[in-house]
Amino acid sequence: MREEQGMKEQRHGRRREPLSADLPPAHKRFVHEMRRHVDESGITVRSLAEKMYCSPAQVSRFLRGQAPGLRRQERLLHDLITALELSAAQGSQLTFLHRQAVEEAEGALPAGSEGAVTELAGCLTELRQKSGISLRDISHRLALTGSPVAKSTVERTLDDPDRSPLLALQVALVLLEMLPEDERGPQAERVFRAVLGAAAPAMPGAFALTAPTGSGKTHSALAAFHASRVASSEETVASLARILDLPVAELSALRETTAADQIPGRPISEWNPFELGVHPPAAAVGASHSMEADLPPYIERPHDRMLADSVRDAAGGRSQMLVVTGASSTGKTRACWEAIKPLSEQGWRLWHPFNPSPAEAVLEGLGRVEPRTVVWLDDTDRYLLAPELGEQVAYVLQRRLVRPDRGPILVLGTIWPTHLDHLTAPPPPDAPDLHEHARRLLSGRTIFIPDRFDQAVLSSADAEGVLSDPRLAEAIAQSGANGHLTQYLAAGPALLKVYDNATPAARAVLEAAMDACRLGVSSALSQSFLAEAAIDYFSDAAFDMLTEDWAERAFAELTRPVLGAPGALRRIQPRASMRAASRPAPHAAPVQSAGPAYRLADYLDQSGRRTRQFLCPPDSFWLAGFHHLTAPEDLESLADAADGRYRLKWSNILRRQAAEVSDDQGLVRLTRLNEQAGDREGAERLARSAADAGYTSALRELVRMRAEAGDFQSAELLAQQAAHHGDGLSLAELAWTREEQGDFSTAARLAQDAAAVGDTFALRELARMREVAGDLSSAEELYRQAANLGDTSSLLRLAEMGEEAGARAQAETLARAVGIDGAFPLIGSARLKEGMGDQKGAEALYRQAADAGSPFALAALARLREAAGDRNGAEALYRQTANAGFAWLVNPASRWPHGLDPNGAPTPP
Repeated sequence: MREEQGMKEQRHGRRREPLSADLPPAHKRFVHEMRRHVDESGITVRSLAEKMYCSPAQVSRFLRGQAPGLRRQERLLHDLITALELSAAQGSQLTFLHRQAVEEAEGALPAGSEGAVTELAGCLTELRQKSGISLRDISHRLALTGSPVAKSTVERTLDDPDRSPLLALQVALVLLEMLPEDERGPQAERVFRAVLGAAAPAMPGAFALTAPTGSGKTHSALAAFHASRVASSEETVASLARILDLPVAELSALRETTAADQIPGRPISEWNPFELGVHPPAAAVGASHSMEADLPPYIERPHDRMLADSVRDAAGGRSQMLVVTGASSTGKTRACWEAIKPLSEQGWRLWHPFNPSPAEAVLEGLGRVEPRTVVWLDDTDRYLLAPELGEQVAYVLQRRLVRPDRGPILVLGTIWPTHLDHLTAPPPPDAPDLHEHARRLLSGRTIFIPDRFDQAVLSSADAEGVLSDPRLAEAIAQSGANGHLTQYLAAGPALLKVYDNATPAARAVLEAAMDACRLGVSSALSQSFLAEAAIDYFSDAAFDMLTEDWAERAFAELTRPVLGAPGALRRIQPRASMRAASRPAPHAAPVQSAGPAYRLADYLDQSGRRTRQFLCPPDSFWLAGFHHLTAPEDLESLADAADGRYRLKWSNILRRQAAEVSDDQGLVRLTRLNEQAGDREGAERLARSAADAGYTSALRELVRMRAEAGDFQSAELLAQQAAHHGDGLSLAELAWTREEQGDFSTAARLAQDAAAVGDTFALRELARMREVAGDLSSAEELYRQAANLGDTSSLLRLAEMGEEAGARAQAETLARAVGIDGAFPLIGSARLKEGMGDQKGAEALYRQAADAGSPFALAALARLREAAGDRNGAEALYRQTANAGFAWLVNPASRWPHGLDPNGAPTPP
């Protein structure tokens, strides 16, 4: 009910204006289908325009059917399909409808198209009556096939199928499944005749999940089989044969081939564990084992018995789900692989949903999963934390698990504890529940795997002769008393040795990669980015000794296998660059060719997040981001990281670069060039032209120029105009300007307006202003709003405020969501000692809390040092707090009016 209500609110919130009454029917169907996909994605026109590399005005005209030249819209359509990340089937459907609209406009629309839509409407009405199924049941069944659709959308489709022929056919297929077997064939014939009569041979391209060859008729039949999602009956085959005038035997063979292609996954016996994420084992010293070698013998632990119980229940006919959680390289994926071996012997299949993205793959394919299938969700957070799709994934998984008629299936996953806490922590009071379905799905379905083997387990394994394998024997000898056996086998300690013993060049590259990952850059790191970023990580002496081929040597060193396992960096083929290859290249300079790309080893990623938490990357890192990062989301992540560290210069540069790479016309760059050349009037004229064309980045330029000229009234009007298009940055920047000038009431009002369009940084700044002014209740509410939008800094401040107010349980719940819950008891004890006058004891506890990862403890230490007269020590701690991304804790505007440089020095005016 809540999901349907949310979809209604989403549609109502858009207030889409009705289409023109004189829009031709085929063109209207095309626009309706585009609007449906945009509405269901939840994306704003502004964000969509940025992803399509065009202006919001162009997108709006396109979605109203007013864009000129239907044939010239093919590029826009391709960019729309890519921006929305639609499936192959959905993209083919939109392409077909566009082609129909073009043919209609040119007077070449195939005869019978409108009649076919009428026939389809008649089929739906009759099927609804015969099936007796409710709208809610249709909606639920569509969700189970990977197409979540609200009940109201189903109702509109039944009333007016020409709004979305693809959805109409999906509804018809659900209704067909409800009919008795002897009626299904004749009714299927009517449905396929209605669809194929209008579109053959092009329409079935909407369902061609592969790229079939052969005649148009054969293509049509294959697409119909794909569309049915279930093995077609002999009656349906005979019906299609009559419609298409093809031999029944040919279609029967085609049906069998297609049915096999439709079933997701393949037999477990055909899978290799390394394909599924099991770490290749490290080879024993002097041994010949390689990454392709057999896995070492498995040592069972208590959690394996729980996994075995779930496997037995699944084999006995009851669908099960279990997610294994633990730190990196503790054996989570290997435990799942060992657990399913009995199912392999019983002929079960395994499906690893991955393309086009993990979450999309689940939504598209779960409905076709056969009973007796393992659904393999390694790194479960990629599915349940996927933007806009995670809750849908959780919902369809939950629905499938409780359907005995579609089971049994076994869902197995792995997840890091921090991601699990994020998904399962209850929301703060009065806050929206962003992970309701995921939390319900995971409840009672997780087990923890320890990071070490206890002596009793190893003794039992030794008694059974398991430890005779040289790799296990060496791992036990090397890991010693700490019991970190799996980490050694996964080459974790060896990777740390690679880092500790690396040449200066390799170490610099590796530290740049660690910083990029912890600051939010995507896991595909280009060689050009890492090479430039590494420059300032060298000492002066090491830099002077560099040779011309230092970068090549460094990457060769870091990609070298470690004990037979992948190295510190693994070269990859980044999927995003392949998808974007056909897009028009953005005009923004100075972005350069990315070249090869690499992924940092998980073990080193986790280590870097812990050991480098209080370090701010040097200047070359930010410059490399400006030069080489091409994805707006990566640039925005770095800009946010710079904001949190009060590196205001780089925050501004990177945020503007993010706008640049989304600007298709380059008008903003031209505006800046004119301004730099002294032609301010020409610059404003160009910026106004760009703004009139729908470029909000140009509005930001106008706001800046008007503010610098002292015309704050015009600047605010322009900023409000940008906010109307969903861009609150101009309002936020104006708010900061007015705050610096002492106009706090205007600053607060502008920040609130920026917050209204979702600018979380503006929300946090406004909250800080309210807190400084003593209005704690308003500050807490604003921090909560920012936290609900994903702002981790605000979430931490809420935890701190709760602890200060004595709400210890609430504070620890919030702290657990970001992984620093162990620090809060120490902070509470430190405050007690501070209140009793025991400054030395308080400092010792604050230091322990800081070592546990709490930036609040650092800020408290700085305050104690300042009170004790140690101004230099206090300043160092204040800057360390800022380096960790929490500058707002230490009133940075009064300490460093113009921000900080990456090296920690105050930025000059």
